Amino acid sequence: MSFYKSIATVGGFTFASRLTGFVRDALIAGILGVSGITDAFFVAFKLPNFFRRFFAEGAFNAAFVPLFSGILVSSGPMAARLYGEKIFALLLFTLTGFVLLIEHFMPTAVFLFAPGFESTPERFDLAVTLSRITFPYILFISLASLLSGILNSMGKFAAPAGTPIILNLTMIAALLMALLEWISPGKGLAWAVFIAGILQLGWLWVSCHFQKMGVKVVLPKLTPEAKSLIRLGIPGAISAGVVQVNLFMDMIFASWLPTGSVSYLFYADRLNQLPLGVIGIAISTALLPELSKHITAGKMEEAHHRQNRAIEFALTITLPAAVGLIILGKPIVTFLFERGAFSLEDSHATGMTLAAFSLGLPAYVLVKILSTQFFARQDTKTPMKIAIGAVALNFILNFLLIGPFSYVGLALATACAAWFNAAALGTLLLIKQWMIFDTRLKKVVPRLLLASLFMGLCCYGFQFMMPFPERLLMRACVITLWIGGGFMSYLMATWLVGAFQLKDLQKLLTKHTYS
Repeated sequence: MSFYKSIATVGGFTFASRLTGFVRDALIAGILGVSGITDAFFVAFKLPNFFRRFFAEGAFNAAFVPLFSGILVSSGPMAARLYGEKIFALLLFTLTGFVLLIEHFMPTAVFLFAPGFESTPERFDLAVTLSRITFPYILFISLASLLSGILNSMGKFAAPAGTPIILNLTMIAALLMALLEWISPGKGLAWAVFIAGILQLGWLWVSCHFQKMGVKVVLPKLTPEAKSLIRLGIPGAISAGVVQVNLFMDMIFASWLPTGSVSYLFYADRLNQLPLGVIGIAISTALLPELSKHITAGKMEEAHHRQNRAIEFALTITLPAAVGLIILGKPIVTFLFERGAFSLEDSHATGMTLAAFSLGLPAYVLVKILSTQFFARQDTKTPMKIAIGAVALNFILNFLLIGPFSYVGLALATACAAWFNAAALGTLLLIKQWMIFDTRLKKVVPRLLLASLFMGLCCYGFQFMMPFPERLLMRACVITLWIGGGFMSYLMATWLVGAFQLKDLQKLLTKHTYS
């Protein structure tokens, strides 16, 4: 499978996941709106997902995939499968104990993540109740992520990328049952998260079985291979989870703001996650095993080429996406969420928060791509140190910006911290000569920025030419015309400034296959 087809596979399934996620979030907004119940559920939902970035995606993308890929190449599938079984057992044993510990101290955990909730006891108690239901999700999804790492290392990206759709569909089913008053909305959503974790783990276990990588449950042993994973995984988990740390820090600060602030941050982040998930996660997922193989084989020129094309591809999408979300964020939020219990004021607040998050969109994606170069070389400590610096900066900026800008300031702080993270990673890679910009990338990036700004001006002008209507169907038509017009103006601008030609697309789709 070609490198770009791998990106397209992961991105396509991630896009489908985001679409079902929007349906889910629109139902939550329509049924529950912005309230104490939504604040409590979003805390309960984010709590296991926060730790997921450490035990799952962070640790295993940073450490497990390069180690598993190395064993797969050097010792064959059987040795790799046995290694996977050992790590599966260790993770199962460790996380079971962790879940039981947090369940016992759940009131303390909720207080640490949302201390402002203590001023509203009903909201705090509900958050504790819902968190006890959702928290075992961390066990199921972390084991599922290990299986995803196995499949990705074998070049099988479809099944792992489609896994989040199961969560969204399960939650949508719970919301529909709540709409029919069969279950209570808050607890129904919480139990849907729990059930979805089991279904996701089962789906990936079956997928591994069909690839002759079925993992059996064995007794955990702290082998040298497991110690190596822990040594690489802990700093890798911290660095890979920095965005989630910053988002959780935003939530902690927002818990002291008026009711609904946590929900504004959640809804805005969901929209911001669409290009981040489709592009950033897709590229980093496909790039890590690719870079690991080239670096292990000593093919440095090919590794640099992959890195440059990944950056070029990411900026081609994220620069106009960031500009588009800043200019059109509020009407998009209005169209997607403003109905039922979600008011005009909620749309305005969420739209402003989305614009602030979007300022950092290219940086969020660049962090994922640039970190991959370190992870592929089994250097997880350097990204960790930079990530800690980014968290510290975000904490300081939260203090400075929450006063004048409230929840919008929290989103702005997260965006600034992301740019610091990306700039620091890029600078170190250039100093170490682990990343060398080629002539093509140096030429294309400033032209992509000019094309994106031109697109932004066009989108701004479209809003005067076609005012936003009141009726839902007309809103859909106008939003489509705005986005379509922006897309066409961006394509035209990239052609005029010489950033992109038709022959370049043909090369992307036909060259650079896996060996």
